[in-house]
Amino acid sequence: MPYTVAVLAAASEDQGPGSTLRVVLLVSLVGAALLAWFLLRGYRNDDNND
Repeated sequence: MPYTVAVLAAASEDQGPGSTLRVVLLVSLVGAALLAWFLLRGYRNDDNND
């Protein structure tokens, strides 16, 4: 197992910031979608709020 971690760490050093930027972009998109869902569900009208 430590050998696998060492190989992955060595491989990630050669790639630059590409994988980090992908992770940041993915997390921000998921976060934006969850935030939009959370905010917009308050505007739903179920005809139960007279």
